Amino acid sequence: MEDLSKRDIDDLEKDCEETIKALGLNELEAELFSLEKESIEENFWNNTDHAKNVMNRISYLKDITQTAQRLKKDISSLVELFNSIEKETEQNQLIEEYEKLRKELDEFSLQRFLSGEYDSYPAVMSIHAGQGGTEANDWASMLFRMYTMYFDKKGWKYSVVENIKGTETGISTVIIEIYSPLSFGMLKKEHGVHRLVRISPYNAQGLRQTTFAGVEVIPLFSKKEEKLEIPDKDIEFKAVKSGGPGGQNVNKTSSAVQITHIPTGITVSSSTQRSQAQNRENAMNILKGKLWRIKEEEKVKEIADIKGDYKIAGWGNQIRNYVLHPYKMVKDLRTNVESSNPESVLDGNLDDFVEAEIRMS
Repeated sequence: MEDLSKRDIDDLEKDCEETIKALGLNELEAELFSLEKESIEENFWNNTDHAKNVMNRISYLKDITQTAQRLKKDISSLVELFNSIEKETEQNQLIEEYEKLRKELDEFSLQRFLSGEYDSYPAVMSIHAGQGGTEANDWASMLFRMYTMYFDKKGWKYSVVENIKGTETGISTVIIEIYSPLSFGMLKKEHGVHRLVRISPYNAQGLRQTTFAGVEVIPLFSKKEEKLEIPDKDIEFKAVKSGGPGGQNVNKTSSAVQITHIPTGITVSSSTQRSQAQNRENAMNILKGKLWRIKEEEKVKEIADIKGDYKIAGWGNQIRNYVLHPYKMVKDLRTNVESSNPESVLDGNLDDFVEAEIRMS
C-alpha cells in the first residue's frame, strides 16, 4: 500500500474503540472475575457438567478480553510510532505493522456479530450426501475434507463422531464435533445445501453433472442443558452393532447406540466411543441440537409468515455453488461473495465466505 495517512491511523484507533465498546468489555471482564471466583470454590467440581461449562466460558472470556487489551495496546504503540517516524525504512515497518493490526482487528470485530444465545458454544456439523449415489458420496467427502482443513487452519479441535461410508466410495453421512468456543457462531450460516457442478470422474461418457450435499450445523449442548431437557417417555433407545460400510474406527460391539425422538421421528446414532454410556450421551447431546434447530426454524417461519415472505427453512435451502466446469467459480447465493479459485476454497480457505455470512447476520 502507499504511505499511511493520519486518517488511516485514526480510523484504526476509532474502529478498535467502537469494537471494544460494542462488545461490552467492562461487562465481560466483570463476568470473568465472577466465574474465576466461582471456579476456586471448594465444591465447584461436584457438578462436573456445570463446571465444564464454566471453564469453557472462562476460556472464551479470557481469550476475548486479552485480545481486546492487546489490540488496544498495540494500536496505541502504532500511533506513537506514526507520530515519531522519520526514515523510509520506518515507514515500511509502519505499513507492515498497520496491515497486521488491521487484519487482526477485522477478524476480532466479528465477535460483535456473534451475540446469539448459543453463538459461544462448540458445534456439531453433519454432512449428508444427496441423491446421486457414488457422485454424491464423493461430493460429501470433498466437503468433509474442505471443512476439516478449515478447522485445522483455525486451530480448532474436533473429532468425528460418526462416519458412514458410501457403498462404493466417499461418504454417505459424517458427523463432526468441533470443540472450540464460538465455533457454532462462526459456522451456523454454513447450514444448507451445497451444489457441485463438474465433469464427473464416475461418468464413463465424461458428461457434466450436478450434485448436492446437505450441511447441518447445530450447537453442541452439554449433558445438563436445563432449557433442553427431553422427557424419558419421548425417547426410544436401542443398542446396535455397527458394521459394513460404517466408516473409520467402527465399533462392532453393542456399545453403539441409536436414539429416536418419538414425537418428531428424529434418529441419532453414535458408535465411536468405547462405552455405551458415552455413545448414548453423545447421541443425546446431538439430538438436543437437532430439536433446537427445529424450534429456531419454527420461529423463523412464524415471523416470515407475518411478513409474507416465508421460504422453506432448514438445510433444504441451497446456499452455495461450486462450479468446476465449464468455468471455475464458487459463489455464495446469500452474500454474493465469490472466488474464481475453487481449488483454494476446497482446500479450506473459507474465511471470506464465513466472515461475510457473519457480518450479514
